[in-house]
Amino acid sequence: MSDFVFDPIPELTEADLERVVHEFYSRVRRDAEIGPIFNDAIRDWPEHLDKLSAFWSSVMFTSGRYKGRPMPAHIRHAGRITPHGFARWLALWRETTDDLLPARHAAAMQEKARRIAESLMLGIDFHLGRLPSDARQA
Repeated sequence: MSDFVFDPIPELTEADLERVVHEFYSRVRRDAEIGPIFNDAIRDWPEHLDKLSAFWSSVMFTSGRYKGRPMPAHIRHAGRITPHGFARWLALWRETTDDLLPARHAAAMQEKARRIAESLMLGIDFHLGRLPSDARQA
């Protein structure tokens, strides 16, 4: 019999998601580049954080908790949302998930966030009548 002990990475939990969401948006709110956009757009941060926790629960666990429509919410602020801002958002997301989660969970959430950012940016580009290649140069 081997002395090797398998120590699996614990499963990602709702509590992990909530902790990531709260810490991430705390960092976003303090960020000189994208903080002003979020702070101007969000009136009730506790409510918004609950909504975002439900969103990530739906993304990561297919829980169905999120009932919103993210595209219209982002379209309302299309004039201030840029590809560079999305890149900053993703960098902060990567830092936060790396700081708070085991590597495999952080990587999974980072990949989901990358796809979400790409989808939202494409939707904003379409709304503004920009070609995706135009948006990357903005």
